[in-house]
Amino acid sequence: MKLSIGLMSGTSLDGIDVVLCEIDGSFMDTSVRVIAHQSYELEPGLVEKIQDTIQLKTNVRDITSLNFELGYAFSDAINQFLKTQNLQPSNIDFIASHGQTIYHIPTTSKDHVKSTLQLGFGSIIAQLTGITTVSNFRVADMAVGGQGAPLVPYAEYVLFSQKDKTIAMHNLGGISNLTLMPKGQDINQVIAFDTGPANMMIDYAMKKLFNEPYDRNGYHASLGKLIEPLYETLMAHPYLKQDFPKSTGRELFGDDYTAHLIQTYKDEHPNDIVHTLSMFTVNSIIESYRKMLKTQPIDEIVFSGGGAYNPFIIENIRKGIYPIKVSTLEDHGMDSKCKEAVAFVILGNETLNRHFNHILSATGATKLVVLGDISPVIK
Repeated sequence: MKLSIGLMSGTSLDGIDVVLCEIDGSFMDTSVRVIAHQSYELEPGLVEKIQDTIQLKTNVRDITSLNFELGYAFSDAINQFLKTQNLQPSNIDFIASHGQTIYHIPTTSKDHVKSTLQLGFGSIIAQLTGITTVSNFRVADMAVGGQGAPLVPYAEYVLFSQKDKTIAMHNLGGISNLTLMPKGQDINQVIAFDTGPANMMIDYAMKKLFNEPYDRNGYHASLGKLIEPLYETLMAHPYLKQDFPKSTGRELFGDDYTAHLIQTYKDEHPNDIVHTLSMFTVNSIIESYRKMLKTQPIDEIVFSGGGAYNPFIIENIRKGIYPIKVSTLEDHGMDSKCKEAVAFVILGNETLNRHFNHILSATGATKLVVLGDISPVIK
């Protein structure tokens, strides 16, 4: 049995999620138990630097500095967490850190090869916490032809696949992503991809139009009505027409894209803009499931992430995919707030066990490899 820490900072930039787990075994013999978790806010100045970098407003010197600064921020969060749990670094076997995604290029173009960048050096975390750290998970997958994402499906398969039910795990974070696990527990049959944005565009609109961080309980969306031209523009986005495996992020659905749309429809009521963006999230998800339902019956969809707490989104999805059962991760005894951090504990555990920790059908990789860089410490 190992005691481990998972570290996640996602596309929403709403904080550093730290989770403490007991983990044992490997692959389908893995058992994991969440002991505690905590979220730590990113400093406003650091958030601004991340946003500027994501929006290509910085230079190589800024990026170099940010890589270290994030490593320090992640280390501080872990050290604070250890104090609250009355733990010493010697009590922890390893840290698994996703890092902060800055830019993701899932496919090769004329000017750029497929590539990805997650900042927050694992070596800094290891040395400043005194704990062996596994990080930089996406690169090895891309080196063998994959898109480097999504990676969480491996952990979802280990924890949730069933022999007699076809289950979809669906995360509603900044980006919306799903993992479909056909009954029978054949990892080669797993389907996983990003459907498009979940909360990312809605959150940006809420900040700009209402000076609020997000649409609590879908309140503003519920008051609005559909702006047909905006909705048609959104649903015509080329990403929705791509076949899976596919992945996306702020490069396509980030602040610049949303700001342009808000400016274009500035004469519309703010509630209507939030409503339309919310319905884009809802129906891009529904359309993804309808495509899969043509060949694959689905017994249940389990939602997690911040969007799972938005009744407007969940209820509209429920109506659109009826009669498939819809539940949340909390209905299954887990907390959405720490799901992705737990997933990277599982991935990091596999790295240390020298076991593959990705799904070829999810990322498009050509062969199985071990993901993650190990930064050891001298005990």
